[in-house]
Order: sequence, then C-alpha cells, then structure tokens
Amino acid sequence: MKFQTDQLQVLLVFTKEDNQCRGFCRACEKAGFKCTVTKEPQAVLACFLAKQHDIIIIDHRNPRQLDADALCRSIRSSKSSENTVIIGVVRRADREESSVMALIAAGFTRRYVENPSLMACYNELLQLEHGEVRSQLKLRACNSIFTALEKSQEAIEIISEDHIIQYANPAFETTMGYESGELIGKELAEVPINEKKSDLLDTINSYVRMGKEWQGIYYAQNGDNVQQNVKIIPVVGQGGKIRHYVSIIRVCSGSNKAEKITECVQSDTHTDNQSGKQRDKRKSSLDIRAGGARASEGASQRRHSSMARIHSMTIEAPITKVINIISAAQENSPMPVIEALDRVLEILRTTELYSPQFGAKDDDPHASDLVGGLMSDGLRRLSGNEYVLSTKSLQQVPSSLSVPASLHDVPSRIARAMDKDECWDFNIFELEAVTHKRPLIYLGLKIFARFGICEFLNCSETTLRSWLQIIEANYHSSNPYHNSTHSADVLHATAYFLCRDRIKQSLDPVDEAAALIAATIHDVDHPGRTNSFLCNAGSELAILYNDTAVLESHHAALAFQLSTRHEQCNIFRNMQRNDYRTLRQAVIDMVLATEMTKHFEHVNKFVNSVTKPLAALEENKETDQEQEAINTMLRTPENRTLIKRMLIKCADVSNPCRPREQCIEWAARISEEYFSQTDEEKRQDLPVVMPVFDRHTCSIPKSQISFIDYFITGMFDAWDAFVDLPELLLHLDGNFKYWKDLDERKLRSLRPPAESE
Repeated sequence: MKFQTDQLQVLLVFTKEDNQCRGFCRACEKAGFKCTVTKEPQAVLACFLAKQHDIIIIDHRNPRQLDADALCRSIRSSKSSENTVIIGVVRRADREESSVMALIAAGFTRRYVENPSLMACYNELLQLEHGEVRSQLKLRACNSIFTALEKSQEAIEIISEDHIIQYANPAFETTMGYESGELIGKELAEVPINEKKSDLLDTINSYVRMGKEWQGIYYAQNGDNVQQNVKIIPVVGQGGKIRHYVSIIRVCSGSNKAEKITECVQSDTHTDNQSGKQRDKRKSSLDIRAGGARASEGASQRRHSSMARIHSMTIEAPITKVINIISAAQENSPMPVIEALDRVLEILRTTELYSPQFGAKDDDPHASDLVGGLMSDGLRRLSGNEYVLSTKSLQQVPSSLSVPASLHDVPSRIARAMDKDECWDFNIFELEAVTHKRPLIYLGLKIFARFGICEFLNCSETTLRSWLQIIEANYHSSNPYHNSTHSADVLHATAYFLCRDRIKQSLDPVDEAAALIAATIHDVDHPGRTNSFLCNAGSELAILYNDTAVLESHHAALAFQLSTRHEQCNIFRNMQRNDYRTLRQAVIDMVLATEMTKHFEHVNKFVNSVTKPLAALEENKETDQEQEAINTMLRTPENRTLIKRMLIKCADVSNPCRPREQCIEWAARISEEYFSQTDEEKRQDLPVVMPVFDRHTCSIPKSQISFIDYFITGMFDAWDAFVDLPELLLHLDGNFKYWKDLDERKLRSLRPPAESE
C-alpha cells in the first residue's frame, strides 16, 4: 500500500527538561519530525486533541511527579488516539527485568529504556516511523478503503481461507438478496443454495485453489432469472498460501453480457494462457475457465516435480534455510507474529541485506554529491580522453634518499616529532614537515617495532625499512590528501585502536600485523581521483577491475606486487605458506573494506553481529561463564573480520575526530583534491560526479557537516560503544559545532575572517 505521509508530529511529555527530553528533541530535529514538549500533565490531552500527534513519548520514570499510566489511559479514552503510538520511557532495570504487561494494559504501545544519546533516540524514532507508525498509517488508510467499499456500486464480498464470510458490502447484500449483516461470520456451507449452485461452488473451489481468478455466471437468491457476472480472486498472503477470496459482482445486462463474462483483469497471480482467453466466446465462461484449468494440470504436475527435485538437493544457501524456517514458524503463529515475520521475509529476500536504501535529503546537495561520488561507480560513460594511471612506471627502491639504518639512527628532531605517537592528539603534520613529506617510513618503523611485527614476520628491520621505503615512494606526494601523510595518519589511528583493551581482547597477533600492514598500504598509488572518475574516464584500472572497487583492488594488488618483486623488501619471504595466505587474505579484506560503496553494509553488520549481541551479554554479566561467552563471541573468525573492517574504516576517515587544527587541515586537503577532480572533469568533458565541489562556489563547512552527518556520526557511535573512545567523540562534537557555526554565519571558508587574516 502506497500513500502520502505528512511530516510526523511527536509530543514529548516530561515534567522537566532533562537529558532524555533533550535527546528526543534533537533526534526529532535530525529526523525532520515536528516536536512539541509539554511539562504540564493536565495540558497533555488538550494539546493532543488539538494537533493529533502521531507519536507520544511519556516519561514513566518518576511516578511521584507524573502518573504516566493514568495519563496514557486518558489519552486512549479519546477516539482520536486509536492510531497513535504511545511510548513509555522507563528506567534502566537495576534488578531483574520487569514485565511490560502493566504498560500495555495502560495503553502504551511499547517502552523505551532510558538512553539520552542522540543516536539512541534517533534510532528509536526511525524504528517507530518505519514500524508502528507506518502500520497505524495503513490502518487509518484502511478506514478510507472500507468507506469506499461501503459506497461502491459493485457488490464485494471477502471470504477467509476457511470459507468464513468476513465482509460483504451493502451492494453485495442487496444484489444477492440477503439482509444487512446476515452473512457475516457464516460459512459458505451455511448460506442457502440450491443444488445447481452447489455444483457451481464445487467447480469454483477446484479452480481458485490453484491460485487463479475465476470468472463466470452466478445467480442471485431473489430469482434465478437475474444473472451476475462474478469474478473471484484468491489473495495470496502469509507463507505463500491463499488467505482470502475476494468476490466482485456486476449484474449482466442484455447485449454486453458476453463481453462482461469474458472480461479479464490482470493480476499478480497465475492467469490463463492466451489461447484460453481467445476461445469461442459463445461458450460459457465456466467452460472456458474449466478448460483452462484442465489444460494446465499437466504443466502444473511437471512444475511440481521439478520443484520437488530442487528442494531435495543438499546444496542449499544459508539464507534459504533461514527463510524456510521462518515460513514454517508462521504456520501456527498469532496474526501479529505472522505479519512481523512477513516483513522479515520481505527484507531477507532482498539482495543487499545490510545495505540500506540510502536517500540523502533533497535539500542537502553536499550529502547527495558525497553519496553519489563516494558510494557509486559513476555513470560508466567512456570518453575519448581515457584517464591512465602512472602505474606503468612504478617507483623502485630509491637509492638516493637518506633513510635511517634503524630506529636508533633517527635524527633527534624527527624523534621528538614522534614522541607522542601513542596519544590520539599526535600531530602528523609536524612529522610531515620535519621528514620532508616522508613520515610513513619513520612512523612505520616505530609503530611496527612497538607491536613486534618484525618478530612476527620473521624478517629483519632492514627488510622492513626497505619495504616501508618502496611503499612510501609509490604514494603520490603531489596529491593534496591521498599521500603518504594520510597513510601515516591512518597507521597511527590503527595503532591507537589496537592498544584499546577491547581490541586486545578480540584480536590475535596475526590480526594486529594485518591491520598495520593494511593501514600502511591502503591507498598506495592513489591518483587523487575517485572510483567514479576512473570509471567515467574509462581508465585502464577501471577496465581491469570491471568498474568494481577499482582503487581498493589496485592498492592491495600493487602492494603485494611491490613486496614480493624484490627480495630486499619482501617482508613475507620467511613466513610459512599457510600463515602467509591467512595474513594476505586478512590484509586484502581490510583494504577492500575502505571502499565506500559498502560503508553502511559494513557498519550495519558490525552493529548487528557484534555491538548488539555484546551489549546483551554484558547486561547479564555476573559469572565467569558469562564472561567466557563474551570472549568466545568476540573471537569467532566472523566477528574478528567485522572488527578489523570497522577498525580500518574508522581509522581511514577519522579526520573529523582529530584535534581542531588537524581537522581543519585535513578538510582543506580533501576539498582541494575534490576541486581538482571537478576541474579535470570539466576539462575532459566527463560527468561531474560531485558538482558542489566547485572551487568557486563550494561551502567547505557544509560539505564537512554533510560528511559527518551521513557517514561519521553513526559509525563512530557504534565504534565508541565497542571500544570506548570518549576523547574522539569529544573532538567530533566540537568540530561539528565549529563547522555548523561557520555555516550559520553563511561562511564558505575553512576559518572565520579574523582567523584567515
């Protein structure tokens, strides 16, 4: 059912404006809902009756200040509240979880366990919007539909799968000669029929059980001389079974009787083949339909035989097993459970289970461009001016560069710049300056030594140094953003995350080595252009990788080519074959995870497979056995993979979580790189994938706000819930406010005018 929805209205009932109230207010603003706050209980009902809110959220935590149950009952006593969703905010249980039956009895739709965080409130509102509220909107629409049925001149009857008459409109009762309400609740067998009609019903039943429409002649109770053109449509519902039958009746009149009899309405159910439709119209429609049914019996049996063979196969995808289990569970379930499982099945049958149908707001072109530019492979329009990367002349190990023989030989000024490399506020730009744009080799040597990577790989520090040197040499120092400084920054963030207690609890030494190597190589030979640009330009790499994860595939492949091409920089040469394959696979998986087209898929998988189950386990953590269950859950291969993907993704885009000055510098660099891409797209007459990144018109604060809103906030909320990173979220909040302030002042620059001077 499709219908137009207005802006949702939310009524907050809190006796005081605390953090929870403010959390819902901000969540309403973020979701685009209209929010009203009422502190006086006696004013709530009048306020609701005046505005007819879709959602009411009542503070149920302080019964002395607010009798939430009584208030909810008073709202429910009004007819207007029939389709209103009412939520009770309850305290987090200190003891055993209490039943929700008292809340339900009072009229609440569901409860919300107090959590004032913006994302928790926002997620709750989104779930309400797409769950209970949408269902209530459909119920409201059903009232209009039944009004239309009541006034329809066509006679309409609805029968259940058990042949119980559930609805008959006035036109049906009048046409068929029954009193008002006489039919409802009766079995068809109880309805008076003569022998002729009984035979016809048997014919109809044998036909519609096959899932096909039946159309033919029926006779009213008030005289066999009144013929009715009847169409009976089986309605397929839960579990793929026929759940209802809808009868639509018209009185046949004179000359157009044959046309009405043979009239056919297209539907989603199986209908007759064309030959059946074109048979002699002089025959009765019943003969036509019955013939069609007989003709299809052989084909139906063959299809059944084929399906039986398919279902007997032992090769079955896990998702198919899940769908079959859910379908079986629907058989004897209550109606609300059946309907909920129907929604589950609809979701499970989609191809991208964890990728949302993402739609940026129409009034936010920056978000739309970021989504289009980062989460798609472009328009794939080939151009005569094909863009070719400079990978044919890859950099070899430079001999003229001055590189320390070991960590002990690092110049003092560089050593001082790396003093605070274990702190989040470490300044990568200071290291970039003192190393003349070669920070990766120095920071890499120090971090790899701290984690004992040479010992793990069984390679010498000299080999590691040569490896870091050739990797850094293949980063493009001419790129404003995607250069070795960005790689070093991601390496620093990765190392910082690996030192957190939760990560150390979850990952093995091979995971640590894979994460540090992946961070180092994840953007090697990046051309300073997006995947969309390369696909549109018909680049060699786009053709090589079939327009799919072009750059990420290139980064991983090139890194291993560079590593294994020369013995002097092959850090993997002393590893056992199986160990190397395990490490290589982990590195590749992490590098590919940095591709933005699967951003939400990775984040959603992490939330649903790691953070939510972990929160549930920790809520009941009382014994060593439960702690062991947590450790086991975290260390499954599947969850370790999800954790590593999330780790490198957060490290890769952690710029908004850095201290203010670093955040501003990174924003300047990525903006310049996007400006340069837009300039080149215009020069080469290519599609401009991010039009807002025009250096003459772009608002950098708006672009940062959109990026944080759409990509960063949700991901780092989930990462913080797992790792506990209050310092990062503090920076993120401060930086967001900084960009917001600039935008509200209508400034498009990186800094206010006073700071720019």
